[in-house]
Amino acid sequence: MEQNTSLQQQLLEAGVHFGHLKKKWNPKMLPYIFAEKKGIHIIDLNKTVDHLQETAAAMKQIAKSGKKIMFVATKKQAKEIVSECAKKVNMPFATERWLGGMLTNFNTVRKSVKKMQSIEKMLSDGSAESLTKKERLTLSRDRDKMEKVLGGIAQLGRLPAALFLVDIGHEHIALAEAKRLGITTFGMVDTNCDPNKVDFAIPSNDDATKSIAIITNYLTAAIAEGLAERQASKDEDETQDENNENEAKARRLEAEAQAEGGRSRRGRGNDAPSGGPGGAPKRRVPGNRRPAGGGGGSR
Repeated sequence: MEQNTSLQQQLLEAGVHFGHLKKKWNPKMLPYIFAEKKGIHIIDLNKTVDHLQETAAAMKQIAKSGKKIMFVATKKQAKEIVSECAKKVNMPFATERWLGGMLTNFNTVRKSVKKMQSIEKMLSDGSAESLTKKERLTLSRDRDKMEKVLGGIAQLGRLPAALFLVDIGHEHIALAEAKRLGITTFGMVDTNCDPNKVDFAIPSNDDATKSIAIITNYLTAAIAEGLAERQASKDEDETQDENNENEAKARRLEAEAQAEGGRSRRGRGNDAPSGGPGGAPKRRVPGNRRPAGGGGGSR
């Protein structure tokens, strides 16, 4: 409870409770609105804390399972904050522009990423030296242009398991693509948006830099915790596997030693001479052989 109070105080200081003007509100946000002051809606921070903790727990489980969570924030005030947080936990992000079809047409986007990586390789390993200065300059410009838009998803080999959106109204294309593919969505929802559009809604101010920073950093910490638990579990499994392997090896060596001992004993038994109790071979004693045809005396 004390931790919740501390978190609530931090959210209050960051201005997370400030909503939009009353005339811009979405009626579906009514359960999350605490009051109205000077024509501006005030968000209930108790609800914000509850939803934030629920979202953090869900993100932690996704990260622990080894899946990717993509951060999406193309608003000017959120770009730098979100990209830094995503890089901390090695997650994909899109902060410059959401390319239409980045999820629904993922294979084509991957081709563009591979093209960007091939240009990068050409420019770095010196294979572009054979080209003219103008061609090298063109390649460099193309690389920079693609890096700006696709740099955040360069290491994304498959579709992410979830999307985190800073403003679901502003990122409506990304949200629609995620919904179409059945991808879990998390989002910061202000009083002018519909919270039912995302799976996990965090009622909060999605315009202020401080508000975006505190929410994103909190969720990033939860993801980092999940990744740390995954690594610890992996190390523990590796140690267990190694111990099991050593035990199996020891049992195998012991079984081989016992088998070798048994063969040696059988070998010694076979080498002993056959015969009577003293070990001497049996001798045949010739008897009085009767002549063929029977009869005892001579004629």
